[in-house]
Amino acid sequence: MLMQILLHTPKWVFAVFVLLAWLGGRQLVANRLGLNRVLVMPVAMAGLSFYGVVSVFGDSAGALLGWAVAALLLVALVLRRPLPATTRYDAAVRQFEVAGTAVPLMLMMGIFFTKYVVGVSLAMHPELRPHAAFALGVPALYGAFSGIFAARAARLWRLAAASGAMVSGARAA
Repeated sequence: MLMQILLHTPKWVFAVFVLLAWLGGRQLVANRLGLNRVLVMPVAMAGLSFYGVVSVFGDSAGALLGWAVAALLLVALVLRRPLPATTRYDAAVRQFEVAGTAVPLMLMMGIFFTKYVVGVSLAMHPELRPHAAFALGVPALYGAFSGIFAARAARLWRLAAASGAMVSGARAA
C-alpha cells in the first residue's frame, strides 16, 4: 500500500520535500544571518502550516483556534529558553552568528510530513475530517510548529533589539 501512496503522490510534492530538506540541511552548520533572513523562514513556515489547516478544515473556528492557541503556547514556552551561548549579533553588519542546529530541519520535515500524512489519511478516509480529535489535533500540531519557528526568530530579534543597533540601523537606512 505504501508504494501505491507514493506512486499517486504528485511529483511537485517530492520537489518541495527536496527543497525543504536542502533548506533545513543548510541550518546544520554555523551560519551568518541578516535580520530580514531571520524573519523569512518563520513567516514562510507559518504560512505553510496555516495553509495546511485552511486547506483541510476551511474557516472552521475550532481548527483556527486550535492552531492559534498551540502557536501562542509554544511561542511563550520557547521565548523562555535562552539562546545558545554561541549566538552573537554583530551590529556593525546587522547579522547574527548562529551555531548549526537540526531544529529547523526537524520543524520543516514535521510540517511537511504532517501535511503529507493528513492528505493521505483524508484521501483514504474522508470521514476523519469532522472528528473532534482530528479537527483539533492536526491544527494544534501545525500551530506548535509555527510557534516554535516564530519564537526562535523572536529570540534573535530580541537580541538585536537589546543591542540598540537594530533601531539606529533602521533609522540610518
